[in-house]
Amino acid sequence: MAAALASSRYCWSRPSLPPQPTRGRRSVTSCALSGREKRNSFSWRECAISVALSVGLITGAPTFGPPAYASSLEPVLPDVSVLISGPPIKDPGALLRYALPIDNKAIREVQKPLEDITDSLKVAGVRALDSVERNVRQASKALNNGRSLILAGLAEPKRANGEELLNKLAVGFEELQRIVEDRNRDAVAPKQKELLQYVGTVEEDMVDGFPFEIPEEYSNMPLLKGRATVDMKVKIKDNPNMEDCVFRIVLDGYNAPVTAGNFVDLVKRKFYDGMEIQRADGFVVQTGDPEGPAEGFIDPSTGKIRTVPLEIMVDGDKAPVYGETLEELGRYKAQTKLPFNAFGTMAMAREEFDDNSASSQVFWLLKESELTPSNANILDGRYAVFGYVTENEDYLADVKVGDVIESIQVVSGLDNLVNPSYKIVG
Repeated sequence: MAAALASSRYCWSRPSLPPQPTRGRRSVTSCALSGREKRNSFSWRECAISVALSVGLITGAPTFGPPAYASSLEPVLPDVSVLISGPPIKDPGALLRYALPIDNKAIREVQKPLEDITDSLKVAGVRALDSVERNVRQASKALNNGRSLILAGLAEPKRANGEELLNKLAVGFEELQRIVEDRNRDAVAPKQKELLQYVGTVEEDMVDGFPFEIPEEYSNMPLLKGRATVDMKVKIKDNPNMEDCVFRIVLDGYNAPVTAGNFVDLVKRKFYDGMEIQRADGFVVQTGDPEGPAEGFIDPSTGKIRTVPLEIMVDGDKAPVYGETLEELGRYKAQTKLPFNAFGTMAMAREEFDDNSASSQVFWLLKESELTPSNANILDGRYAVFGYVTENEDYLADVKVGDVIESIQVVSGLDNLVNPSYKIVG
């Protein structure tokens, strides 16, 4: 796995080139500025204006009125302050670890201080290493005290692998301690990342089978029962400092099996290969609208656009909710398992008035704005998140309309895809 991870960490530079013309593409996701009027152009700025105009000025935390794409009969959202339960987690790796369907306090007590090293390193100079040392000692102590409970939580077929990883963790903590003692600040973050990868793999080894039954009406669709990793290679046209970039994306079928399965199936059909980036406005990067009048993937077996339902997993629920937004369900305080917290959060675009109209158009959220603060934004529960960019995500900001997706390839997890339609002739 280490070799596979290393292979994705690159973006190639190139000599300076003259600017290339780009062209816009329509999107099924849009905002109505009044009534039920639709637009083909999706603009977060227009969304912000629309929502801002719908509410009055009040003191304290703002409340949001009905968004432009919601029925005016729906109740308003509660205060944003009510929705925020603590500092938001913005790291995609951490979000994926916490989204796993496991309940093992012992491994979480190892994970948390390791993740806290990131905050410790925000302190300037070598002074940060004092905090890092405390983090390392806390994580090492948690591993020693909780080792038996961690081993007990592993799925039986994966216990031997889990024990080996715990041994690597113990050695890694000793190595990280020496790095701190040598006051080698630059070596801390790479070692932290390595150790967190061990922790994440141990946690995945705790998942024993798929945790819930897919509703019967979706059970014959392509489903990702687990996780998969894909590499998306994008050819950058207009950036003089970059030519190609590979984005590694982890797709989470534990929390969005229908949505992630649909995407992996399209990837195996090479649906996105050669497709242009169709929106890049600083807030989102979007693609997936094919050539021609259709605004999604036409299933050759039916001759119709294949759509997937809105699929949202709520923290604390045992299975996702389908076909309705959390606002429509009145679950305003609910937190989603896969929130729009991380730079490069990946989700399905859809028609604004049809929850179940997603097909092939996907977007990655870039900018955190007043309307999309991490942990309390207007997107959570309205759009189906199914993955995060975990490698080279910062380079998404350099992607422009007209840049070309050269390929998307499944790196791992293809065996978790069931009912794949790409194997069917036609």
